[in-house]
Amino acid sequence: MAFSEKIIETRQKALALCKEYFARPDEIAEFNTLKILDAMRKVKVSEAHFNTTSGYAYDDIGRNKIEELYAEVFKAEAALVRTQFVSGTHALATVLFGILRPGDQLIYITGTPYDTMQTVIGYATDSPGSLKEFGILYDEVPLKDGCVDFNVAKEKITTKTKMVVIQRSCGYMMRPSLSVDEIGEICKFVKEINPNCICYVDNCYGEFTDTKEPIEVGADIIAGSLIKNPGGGIAPTGGYIVGRKDLVELASYRMTSPGMGAELGASLANNRLLFQGLFLAPHVVAQAVKSAIFAAAFFDLLGFKTLPAPDTKRNDIIQAIEMGSKEKLVAFCQGIQKYSPVDSYAAPEPWDMPGYEDQVIMAAGTFVQGASIELSADGPIREPYNVYLQGALTFEHSLVAIMGAGQAVEDLNK
Repeated sequence: MAFSEKIIETRQKALALCKEYFARPDEIAEFNTLKILDAMRKVKVSEAHFNTTSGYAYDDIGRNKIEELYAEVFKAEAALVRTQFVSGTHALATVLFGILRPGDQLIYITGTPYDTMQTVIGYATDSPGSLKEFGILYDEVPLKDGCVDFNVAKEKITTKTKMVVIQRSCGYMMRPSLSVDEIGEICKFVKEINPNCICYVDNCYGEFTDTKEPIEVGADIIAGSLIKNPGGGIAPTGGYIVGRKDLVELASYRMTSPGMGAELGASLANNRLLFQGLFLAPHVVAQAVKSAIFAAAFFDLLGFKTLPAPDTKRNDIIQAIEMGSKEKLVAFCQGIQKYSPVDSYAAPEPWDMPGYEDQVIMAAGTFVQGASIELSADGPIREPYNVYLQGALTFEHSLVAIMGAGQAVEDLNK
């Protein structure tokens, strides 16, 4: 392997530094594996639930069982788990459009949302069919030093606020991701102002990084992607929504149509992939978390600003690294792509990706296209040129690929 002596030495130093930090994700994985096994036993998963269906798919026992299982695992009243969701953004938007009505107020309490959600909302970026066009009122609470500003939030949230959204992960921002306990504190704060306000959590990238999920600490409804954490690198596509039964039902009417809701939707992909992916998820998430910890240590030793730091408790699988220039950001992503199992011969370049304000570069040599639980890296082409690394089905793969990214950046100086 064409790694310089500097890269090899940095690898050894980073591994030695991280060794003590790897115990926690392994312990969490063991806890969550037992939780999922207990849930599978309780709902009585069997091979009969793995079959596909077609057409309207009334009484699809596999679809119904995976949703019963998700509700049990996430401690929720109900769940929608469907391959018909094309992305996490689709699942998130389904909740918003399913619950909110013209004149309702929506507030993002965690600052400006992720780029693709901005087009859904429509206030920062005009887009046909957005919440703005449907007369949904919108506001957001700017972060203060990377944290929720409760003083400003208290001024903006009123008895008329219908929903508050909490984005768990950092998105394309250099701010700490939220812990489940912090989400619980936010929910309690909101409910004290308005007990009827719906606390909605964008749970993408955070599933199974802790022993609890947001529903357990007061969230009313949460949503995410199956090609991120809960799909375990096995799910071929899809998203999930879990929470209060009445809210999930409203979302189901947006997913299909009023009066039909969750009763329809064929299992065109083999349901086994969804069951098996969920079973594998705690272990795969631990691999991704350890990969992020190693990346933080590795690039910190190379002189780059990293967030979170290697010794920080992890609340999602994302590792942000400030590259400082477009050239280094591009080189990093090309280095990850070079050591990917799929399309390793390709060299990613920035492009106008749908739903993003700036050009985005994305390295994703993944078995499932765009699967963020597999090792990938991406970032918007804007200062300070942060790259966001996430995923890894195996820690061994991430070691090699992260070294490859470091080597690509080092080679810019030759």
